[in-house]
Amino acid sequence: MDCRQLILARTLSHAAHKKTIGKHAQTFPSRGMLPTNGSSKLQPPTQRPNPRDATHAGRQAGGIDLGDMVQHHRATLLLHQQQRKGDATAEEGQQLVAEEGAGKMKELRRRLVDYACHHRKHGHDALLRMLAGFALVSCLLLLLPGSPFSAAVDDLLQMGRTRLDDETPPPPPCAAVSNGTICCDRTAMRTDVCVMRGDVRTEAASNSLFLLVPPPDNSTAAAGRDERIRPYTRKWESSIMSTIDELRLRAVPVGGAAPASCDVRHDVPAVVFSTGGYTGNVYHEFNDGIIPLYITARQYNKKVVFVMLEYHDWWMTKYGHIVEQLSDYAPIDFTNDRRTHCFPEAVVGLRIHDELAIDAARMPGNRTIQDFRRMLDDAYRGRIQMIIEEEEKAAAVALGTPTQGRIRKKSALKDDKPRLVIVSRNGSRAIENEAELVRAAAGAGFRVAVLQPRQDTELAKMYRALNASDVMVGVHGAAMTHFLFMRPGSVFIQVVPLGTDWAAETYYGEPARRLGLRYMPYKIKPAESSLYRQYAKDDAVLTDPDTVNAKGWQVTKKVYLDGQNVRLDMVRFRRRLRDAYDHWAELRRRHNADSTETEQRKPW
Repeated sequence: MDCRQLILARTLSHAAHKKTIGKHAQTFPSRGMLPTNGSSKLQPPTQRPNPRDATHAGRQAGGIDLGDMVQHHRATLLLHQQQRKGDATAEEGQQLVAEEGAGKMKELRRRLVDYACHHRKHGHDALLRMLAGFALVSCLLLLLPGSPFSAAVDDLLQMGRTRLDDETPPPPPCAAVSNGTICCDRTAMRTDVCVMRGDVRTEAASNSLFLLVPPPDNSTAAAGRDERIRPYTRKWESSIMSTIDELRLRAVPVGGAAPASCDVRHDVPAVVFSTGGYTGNVYHEFNDGIIPLYITARQYNKKVVFVMLEYHDWWMTKYGHIVEQLSDYAPIDFTNDRRTHCFPEAVVGLRIHDELAIDAARMPGNRTIQDFRRMLDDAYRGRIQMIIEEEEKAAAVALGTPTQGRIRKKSALKDDKPRLVIVSRNGSRAIENEAELVRAAAGAGFRVAVLQPRQDTELAKMYRALNASDVMVGVHGAAMTHFLFMRPGSVFIQVVPLGTDWAAETYYGEPARRLGLRYMPYKIKPAESSLYRQYAKDDAVLTDPDTVNAKGWQVTKKVYLDGQNVRLDMVRFRRRLRDAYDHWAELRRRHNADSTETEQRKPW
């Protein structure tokens, strides 16, 4: 169990002990993957919705910023105004305040836990317990709108950011590996990573990587090192890890069992990983694969070779533009390329930080998720230009007249309205009154487009549409991963069906804020769910989703993920549209003011 899990376990144990004091002790259900049945193996909590939308059978198919604080105070003021007017929308103001309070609670708890973990590594266990208890009490107080503790908590958050940012974290295990050795870091919850340095040779037939240990070290234990690893980033999930090919890493003396010669000799390191697992689901492709690949390989500045287990041509077709931004070399299909490839170093496995996230403190150069997004810009810029030129040629043929540059000029004239993209779904969690939503968004002043991504949809086209949009609207699901394609400052409205609150916030809400988006969740009421027509009004499915989710993942999947559509209350949802439009208008006003000031400063 890592430090964060230990703190959460202790905090939850303390809360359970105090349960009889009042209902507040039940405010903190398990947020982490805690061991069960005394096992050290981490398991997903039964009440947690799983983000995946694809089945195993389908996998082979193809901190609180200033803007958020301003919005919190604005929402509070709105609530007071609505109460004075007796407006029926007071409930919306309360929801906004509660959402902002919950966000602050999560940020405070994360900061305190990170700080406690840092000191626990140096033996300050008493401080850990004190901070964990303080986190529990402070977070409870923070949930009360208008609490006198709110300002103090804000100051604490800022102080915590400064303190944590100023402290240099200790280097990770295996950060420094001497020549002729294998080092494996198995301390992380999500992944194992092994580093081999020296004369590294591949042998696909035995699913092995050999490290040749030269004299005099070949007579020591170094030459007998034998490690096994499945290079995929969901190591706590035994069911899916069992489908990942296992690699054997062997240190042997020169002249031993390793291949005698090199068919291909590389002068740059290798990064070895699997494109199996939940590949085929866009959330997992980015969370478990693409972002960890960026985290692991970016430090090499493209001077690295990717060695892939379970290589898929369709995966390279889909993500080739991104791979080219991380490596100057063609990837190697480990299973089918039977040649012996030799490397001066190999990193086996990918590092992962959090859900769709990059921790700058653990990255060379303090790179962030914004840097990852800039890499996506570079990856798709050329292809998007080609798509535009293809559209212009097609338009010229259709009209029989030259249209060079006409599409781009026409697009430039449309900047008077913000662009809103609806990411549409078929089947479960579809918006039943999507046409009404389109009309409402257009009536609110948006230029509306509807996208329905499929498995074979070219990512460059999705990137082009969302990078140019100001607002994205969609129901919770894997397709919400496309928020990564939006510009910082844009608005992300995630429709949150019944029973999906935790997953929606953890997998998409919090990562979107880290990217710099203005996240506006829309939590539906029971009457907006198709389940309202299937169950009695007092059924736990409608009134207490947490109880239903506690029955296990299969129940959650059946009831809330596969068995639910939404019919938006357009009176309620229009308020979200107005908030999104106001946000866009304010950003545009600031941009125009900055542009005017810049023009005035120019020497004439």
